[in-house]
Amino acid sequence: MISAIGAEAAYAVRHFGVEVHLLILDSCDEPTFAEHARTVAALAPHPHITVHHLDETRQRDFLRTVIDRARVPKPDLMLDLMLPPEVSYGACTNRAFLIAAALGCRSVHRRDSDSRYQTKDGAPVFPVHPELTALGRRAVEVAAEVSDTDLDPAYGGLPVSMVGGSFIGELSVDIAEMRRLDPDVYDDVVSLWAPGHWTEEQKRALVAESFTGAGTAPYTEDVTRLALVDPMRVDMCNIGFEHRVYERMPLPPARNTIGSDYFHIHLVHDATLPGVLHNRHIENFHTPERRTDTGFAAYQTRFVKFLLSMLYFNFVYDRMAAAGATLLDHRQEIRADAVAALLRESTGLDRTENEWRLDRVDDAYRQLGGRYTEFAEALLPRRERLLDEARQDIEDFALLTEAWAPLVGASRDTGLAGATP
Repeated sequence: MISAIGAEAAYAVRHFGVEVHLLILDSCDEPTFAEHARTVAALAPHPHITVHHLDETRQRDFLRTVIDRARVPKPDLMLDLMLPPEVSYGACTNRAFLIAAALGCRSVHRRDSDSRYQTKDGAPVFPVHPELTALGRRAVEVAAEVSDTDLDPAYGGLPVSMVGGSFIGELSVDIAEMRRLDPDVYDDVVSLWAPGHWTEEQKRALVAESFTGAGTAPYTEDVTRLALVDPMRVDMCNIGFEHRVYERMPLPPARNTIGSDYFHIHLVHDATLPGVLHNRHIENFHTPERRTDTGFAAYQTRFVKFLLSMLYFNFVYDRMAAAGATLLDHRQEIRADAVAALLRESTGLDRTENEWRLDRVDDAYRQLGGRYTEFAEALLPRRERLLDEARQDIEDFALLTEAWAPLVGASRDTGLAGATP
């Protein structure tokens, strides 16, 4: 993937004349990092591409400097939220956002290591093309260059804030084995991320399209749509954001929680910011580690925590959708304070619905047998802690949101080279 994204960076320079910072956030052990470094060194040098290959020590040094300069409350907690010892999809992307601000970038284009590009006629199909074609430009200007427009003209003067595609291949969440073992149990478990008050028909419709991306059909030609992009149609492994999105709002820093990095997709849509949906879908695959016994237990914990997080996120998404354009200030930029208020309000929710979710998970996993039953047994003594963590994750997100503007400002002032080594 390092070689492939290096080729995408060169493509961006060649076709758009931009300066590219290729950022690799590497949390691997030292031998693996060294192997990656050799791959980085083998990339063809380019005067308009700067590669930053940062291990966690280098990332932590940058963050410590930025947090100190920002003078935010609870600096030790802030560092922990930005670079926790456990897996955090949101925290990793937040680090990319702050580094982008430090480098003066106008957009961030995320790709993941467990994905690959499609090809056509032997050449890779790079999503950066539709991203750089539209990001930051007024929607009314982009309208003439897309295949289709489904955007209220009232939003035509706003900049395109997000450009994204989806994926083809394996499910985005590694639970296909569950579906093979018992499709009915799979449906029951996946339906648990829906709001509790939804009808069975609504839940069935959600299950049918959950985690499936764009299916399996390969790319043949570009199809692009200007719209308020449906969050179910895009994926965070294949997305680009204009800087006025990520400089205003971080992602949830939740630990060991699948889907904690998808918040901006909902926010851009609900705040009525235009986006472009494209079909340069990335091929998704799962790493073998997830199928080992240790990897299985860790991954299922992340999945269960995702289900528990939805009590709070469904509440926030509903309120954001109702707020609409009032989530934007007079500059038509996201009001982080308004979002933080919704997050804090959600933490007061009764968690009975989450207790019910854990009951349903326990029952479903025991029906599947084998290591699913073993996981259900191991989950029992952790119930209260998981319920507490789900709420605490939202409180941490609100705290980080309130500190984000000073952190972004300090990043700009510091620069990546200016951080203490």
